Amino acid sequence: MTTARRTRIRPKLAETHILERRELTPDHWLMWIGKPDGFTFKPGQYCTIGAEGIERAYSIASAPHEDRIELFIELVPYEEGGHLTPLLYALQAGDKLTIRPRAKGIFIFNPNFKNHLLVATVTGVVPYISFIRDYLHKGETGHRFFVLEGASYDDEFGYDDELSRYAAEYPDIVTFIPTVSRPNEERNSNWQGEKGRVNAIVEEQVERLGLNADDTLIYACGHPGMIEDVKARLVPKGFTVDEERFWKED
Repeated sequence: MTTARRTRIRPKLAETHILERRELTPDHWLMWIGKPDGFTFKPGQYCTIGAEGIERAYSIASAPHEDRIELFIELVPYEEGGHLTPLLYALQAGDKLTIRPRAKGIFIFNPNFKNHLLVATVTGVVPYISFIRDYLHKGETGHRFFVLEGASYDDEFGYDDELSRYAAEYPDIVTFIPTVSRPNEERNSNWQGEKGRVNAIVEEQVERLGLNADDTLIYACGHPGMIEDVKARLVPKGFTVDEERFWKED
């Protein structure tokens, strides 16, 4: 008697192209890729892209109504365990990528809370950009977004201009609080904002903003250590923390 083998059928991968890229630092860049026909997603979800047969998931910064997929990527060098990001780093506009047919992820906007404290480290801000763009595009009201973003250096804030603009144009909806953890280094010599790791100042900001656990959801996205510390500080105070971990390993 022979036993039939189960064959895992891999989905046919769509192809897309890099449309544009913009360097922020030697290790960080924004990248826009074509959105395949029929590709849909909810704000906060991720897409899975690939090059040379290597695939990784990246959260989507664009809102669903936009005609391009926008990504914010940090380079993880080969010697530090990176596999896909060194390949992506070498690619330019016009180069080809693969993309899985469906977006995935459950780290999405929860409308059951009035206030949304969005805590991030560097590229962890990406899902929040999608949240806010979509919310403003729809012209909705009744919710507030407080973006608390940390980075080592101020040039690592990929969306500081955009978030500052939203905060100025929609002060009753968006508040943006960036902080740098290495304020005394020359690279941050012009920094005038908050200082310290984002998780170290989160309690102070919650109190200053007058947020309470009854109507506030905490989102934490980025470095796992940051997420664990935010949870340790705020869960005992009754807050609910939704999380999305961005691992340094590629």
